[in-house]
Amino acid sequence: MSEQESLPGGLQEIAEDFAATPAAQRLELLLEFSDELPELPQRLQDDPDLLEPVPECQSPIFVLVEVEPGAEAGGGTVHLFFSAPPEAPTTRGFAGILSEGLDGHSVAEVLRVPADMPLRLSITDLVSPLRLNGMSGMLARIQRQVREKA
Repeated sequence: MSEQESLPGGLQEIAEDFAATPAAQRLELLLEFSDELPELPQRLQDDPDLLEPVPECQSPIFVLVEVEPGAEAGGGTVHLFFSAPPEAPTTRGFAGILSEGLDGHSVAEVLRVPADMPLRLSITDLVSPLRLNGMSGMLARIQRQVREKA
């Protein structure tokens, strides 16, 4: 990374891991995040209409944000839930990155994530701009839901 401000939440460490991984192995790292995406809790599997679709993604992906109230303004805890099909490993990988990097972090941290975050993962030469746009769409929906629920 250059002179850019560091990413909030756990995203900075994830971006550094991608940058430190040889280019030929970065797609493999993305697929590891796909495998690690947590399953939806049963309550959301039973009521999938609670999740919001992300139409910017080429694959059918859905997201729900819950905000646990905090004692201070901007201090609530964000919880992320994703539904993404196993046959869409790139999309699942992006969801896995956002889940690992932001779930359990504060409202303020999630809202500080810059819109260019997907471009900081050192994978622009591996995935299409359309797929990166999908990840940006996920982030935008997460941030909007956080603002609405905080």
